[in-house]
Amino acid sequence: MGKPSRDKGLRRERAIVELHVKCGIPAERVPLSGASHYRGNGADIDIYARGAAEPPLTAEVKARANGSGFKTLLRWLGSHDALFLWQDRQAPIVVIPMHVWLELLSLAAGAAGGTGSIQHDPDVNTERLRSRAAAEQGRPHDAIAEAA
Repeated sequence: MGKPSRDKGLRRERAIVELHVKCGIPAERVPLSGASHYRGNGADIDIYARGAAEPPLTAEVKARANGSGFKTLLRWLGSHDALFLWQDRQAPIVVIPMHVWLELLSLAAGAAGGTGSIQHDPDVNTERLRSRAAAEQGRPHDAIAEAA
């Protein structure tokens, strides 16, 4: 992998971490993008959605300039909140937009006695409708897409 590709990946990983942290969800980049298997995992980022004392959710971050591999997923997702992908003899996987992910994490934090700040935000429905309208019109609908 060349330096420009590596730098782009690092920027995207940092942006995902920053987005979670700004929403009150502790997250951190895994050193060397998981190549060192830091703390026993090979993921790109750790998301402490269950609290700092609990094992993190591990996540990979993939970025493609031309959307290679993503275009079909985005077409299938359309303006929906989630896309379930189920291959025979495999566990289903879910593709969701960032705003839905953050909303779910916030709701889970609220249910677990955390702050759940997004669920109490009066602008949530307005922002959700704006994001959905932008997605339906093919415009970037989150900070990461707008910065790309």
